[in-house]
Amino acid sequence: MQVFHTESKIIITCNKRLSPYLQQEVEALGFTPDRVFQTGIELTGTVDDCIALNLNLRCASQVLYLLKSFKADDPKELYDNLVEIEWEKLIDFSGYFSVTSNVNNEHILTPLFANVKVKDAIADRIKSIKGLRPNSGADGNKTVVHLYWQDDKAEIFLDTSGETLAKHSYRKIPGKAPMLEALAASTIIATNWDRNSTFINPMCGSGTLAIEAALLATDKHPGLFRMNYGFMHIMGYDEQVFFVERRKLKDKAKKDITFKIIATDISEDAVDIAQKNAKTAGVEHLIDFSVCDFADTPVPAEPGIVMFNPEYGERLGVHTKLEITYKRVGDFLKQKCLGYRGYVFTGNPDLAKKIGLKAARRIEFYNGKLDCRLFEYELYEGTKRAPIE
Repeated sequence: MQVFHTESKIIITCNKRLSPYLQQEVEALGFTPDRVFQTGIELTGTVDDCIALNLNLRCASQVLYLLKSFKADDPKELYDNLVEIEWEKLIDFSGYFSVTSNVNNEHILTPLFANVKVKDAIADRIKSIKGLRPNSGADGNKTVVHLYWQDDKAEIFLDTSGETLAKHSYRKIPGKAPMLEALAASTIIATNWDRNSTFINPMCGSGTLAIEAALLATDKHPGLFRMNYGFMHIMGYDEQVFFVERRKLKDKAKKDITFKIIATDISEDAVDIAQKNAKTAGVEHLIDFSVCDFADTPVPAEPGIVMFNPEYGERLGVHTKLEITYKRVGDFLKQKCLGYRGYVFTGNPDLAKKIGLKAARRIEFYNGKLDCRLFEYELYEGTKRAPIE
């Protein structure tokens, strides 16, 4: 089963509402999506193509390669179809594999039961050919198989990513309420920032937005921070394909920039964490970190964008302290950032009203399960406050 050179359906998953930005990335790599949906993209390619996708994508979660589509009404029919696949040509009998799933079938009360049926089919097939059963468990750091089963429609995939791509592997210290790296990259892409002008991130927390901005500006991709993927544990893997792709990433990454990326936070601990994360990402020298109240953040004369990710507070019962903070954010944008485009990412629409500026755009995102918006403000002389509602 030569999956590395055989074309099949590829599903690239992402968090809800990130697919428009994932689509931009996929098309920039030269791929043409067959379908775009709310939590991912479908295209056609080989597992070798999956290697390139895994190393390059910032907004993705998993890259799944289809092995087989079939009809299965119940667990027995699922098992019977899966045991026919030549797993012995994909998974080493002395290796290890795990199973993940997305299941909605009337006979399945828990996805764990479906996972067990998949594991049994794989292990039984390999044992019948090789005489030994491979080990299996929950760890996603070796071969990963994914089952999609909705009603009587089933699809079985190789998860070529393994561990999620949404974490970019440089953030060793998460800090307080961190923004997922894939989400941070997507919000920056959504601003249409030219990646060649000032980027300011007050209230930087663990530094994710500033670091992702530096990575975008230098064309440095997440694949440079990671050395283990699901595709590496599939039989027939040629490590030279991986190293050639990784060398391309290293060769095109820029070392320096000619503009300012500024990150500030009132917490010394937060700035210390942000600096350590930036160092792991290799971009510490590109970001000007400082400890200060956000209102004292330096604003260069050369305009660009300024981006906030403040606390959201509780969705019910807005805190007076946060109301004051959001009003001060609005004052800072209006008084100190003329010529810039301002952005505030929040999951609390009531607090957003306290900013007191009229948003040019409200871009929809989710942070986990929380419905969020990225508010865009055009900051020019005479910017008007939004009318009191």
